[in-house]
Amino acid sequence: MTPIRVLVVDDSVVVRRLVTDALSRDPAIEVVGFASNGRLAVGKVAQLAPDLVTMDIEMPEMNGIEAVRAIRRAGHKMPIIMFSTLTERGAAATLDALVAGAQDYVTKPANVGSVQESLAQVANNLLPKIKALVGRTAPHAALPATSATTAPAPVRPRSVVQRPEPAPHPIRAMVVGSSTGGPEALSRLVGSLTRPPSIPILVVQHMPPVFTRQLAARLDRLGPARVVEAEHDAELVPGTIYVAPGDRHLEVRRQGAVVRTVLTDGPPVNFCRPSVDVLFGSAVRTFGSELLGVVLTGMGSDGRTGCQQLVDAGGTVVVQDEATSVVWGMPGAVATAGLAHRIVPLAEVASTLERLVATGTGPVLVRSGVA
Repeated sequence: MTPIRVLVVDDSVVVRRLVTDALSRDPAIEVVGFASNGRLAVGKVAQLAPDLVTMDIEMPEMNGIEAVRAIRRAGHKMPIIMFSTLTERGAAATLDALVAGAQDYVTKPANVGSVQESLAQVANNLLPKIKALVGRTAPHAALPATSATTAPAPVRPRSVVQRPEPAPHPIRAMVVGSSTGGPEALSRLVGSLTRPPSIPILVVQHMPPVFTRQLAARLDRLGPARVVEAEHDAELVPGTIYVAPGDRHLEVRRQGAVVRTVLTDGPPVNFCRPSVDVLFGSAVRTFGSELLGVVLTGMGSDGRTGCQQLVDAGGTVVVQDEATSVVWGMPGAVATAGLAHRIVPLAEVASTLERLVATGTGPVLVRSGVA
């Protein structure tokens, strides 16, 4: 199989060498060129036509965000993965890059003890994303995982069976899971809402700390819903969207007449913390059949087990379709397991969810205390 051709863009010689060495250990990847700033990267993309670009953010002459915009203006469609720092500034810039047209990001190694550990971290973070975004599944010899949060290999769905919908019933809450491509998908969903939701919505987006806080703040500016990063022991209220904080599992728990958020430091599930399965399973235990589950674009299969629990309880599941997903791993895993009642393009997700909530026998507000 032809190797995946990657262009590495970074103004640091050390980082370029680190990324190149990490990727070169996999025979399915070929680094075909380098660029030390965004302006050079735009020319290299036109010259080399790589399958994928890794892009630094902070660079002289033209930064990574400007370079992404220029590459997209020129009509190039290849995936771009941003190489970011785990800081407020890095998180904000990464989200800007995703809005500009990048597909995903990885964070640069920090507080790593050796070069070999840095190589392993870069390889374990980058390789699965590259293969998921380019869509090739050739065998590879990746470095062994050194972290429990290492992403799994992409899921390649084979067939889809749409599940018959349950009869209309009250919906008390909505749970949403997303990963690769999720920030843009969530932006489209939140921005397309026509009114504040009459139920609380809880979201797991696979992102590290700091990034989730920035994401919640951005989503809060886009639509009629209030969006916050979830805090521990907060009462769920209709009209609010709660985003799981990075590196914490988000669950819900009924306490008397109200339902509250619970943040935990349990082990990663599906290599992820926060995990979609953890949130969905907790919500099923709390709301039973009166729950709406949504799985958007993302690699891996986090959310499939939670959707099975949700369907078994009598709830409803909606997933994003393959054509509009950056990676149809998570939604594809749910759909091919026969757990999706509706499979819809991203542009129709918000309207579909609003109709499902409205056409039940009427939402039961969380504050009602009805079990």
